[in-house]
Amino acid sequence: MDLDLTPEQELLGETVRGVCARYADLTVVRQMEDDPVGYPAELWSQLGELGLLGMTIPEEHGGSGMNAIDGAVVYRELGRALAPSPHFVSCVASAGALLRAGATELLPGIADGSVIVTPAWLEPSGGFGPAGVTLTASRAGDGWALDGVKRHVEFAGAAQWLLVLARAPEGITLFLVDPSASGVTLTQKMTVASDSQYQVEFSGVRVPASAVVGEPGRGWAVWDQVMHDGIILLAAYAVGGARHALEITSEYSKVRRQFDKPLAAFQSLSHYMADAVTRIDGADTLVWEAAWAKSVGRNIERLAPMAKLFGCNTFRDTTAMAQQIFGGVGFTVEYDIQLYFRRAKQLQLSWWDTRYLEGLVAADVLDRVTA
Repeated sequence: MDLDLTPEQELLGETVRGVCARYADLTVVRQMEDDPVGYPAELWSQLGELGLLGMTIPEEHGGSGMNAIDGAVVYRELGRALAPSPHFVSCVASAGALLRAGATELLPGIADGSVIVTPAWLEPSGGFGPAGVTLTASRAGDGWALDGVKRHVEFAGAAQWLLVLARAPEGITLFLVDPSASGVTLTQKMTVASDSQYQVEFSGVRVPASAVVGEPGRGWAVWDQVMHDGIILLAAYAVGGARHALEITSEYSKVRRQFDKPLAAFQSLSHYMADAVTRIDGADTLVWEAAWAKSVGRNIERLAPMAKLFGCNTFRDTTAMAQQIFGGVGFTVEYDIQLYFRRAKQLQLSWWDTRYLEGLVAADVLDRVTA
């Protein structure tokens, strides 16, 4: 495994960092908190011009066909900036599901940014696994009727389509649903990260047979594969956020004085930061290994959950340590560290949480031990 980035990948990272600094700095991040749309149009437009909205989409469908390492480079910078956008839900998760299911009609629109699709997956009191999908899809004439409730549907207020995981007689099935359709109700919810999330209620929502994505009953197999691919990028996002959180903490520790010397001069605090950079470098290596394995076609069933698990735990632990060094002021809205602290916790709980990821890793370990 080669851990050195190519000159093109180095340039890609610098470009994304520059775009985020110009169109999604922390002032913009604050402005987008609890916003119904949740992202700046200028950032979305710039990501489209750079071909980054189609980075996971093959060129024959209007994308740029980047590999997983390229994606990790991009997401490390998005995490560093906390850039608010529906990139993951639309360009990674939804695009990946549509591509794997062979439903490619919307991919050019996703790639150029004119179409936003967001998954409606999680449900109240449901878990992250297939048993948590209980929203029903029943046959209704030549089409289907959907009934149930989805929660944590990100950027639903900006989406043209919802990618709904529903339980049909054949098993879990994917459906494309217009959020403005009769019987669909969107309610914005407040979150710890103050991002754009909705509860979506489906009450007898009628959709045609053409709304089915892929084969009925094959939805979970597609979704599970997409999630394994996607969480590598979320792990890179976590590492980028953790590294920048440590940078601003170390700078603060150099200028904040107590007992006539900077905080960084206190051995216990400097050791906290030494432990943090050690964990961040370890998480970074794990992300690159998972991305490399994906890019060369190797199995990622263990590596992807490991990367997300360790990356998100590191992001959370680093920002919690940072809050201790900042002290009480770190929790005030004027300081940037609280932005990272809150988003670290939400990312740890989202898109497969700690316990689910541990279960995936454990299952793979036990299978290999007993094989």
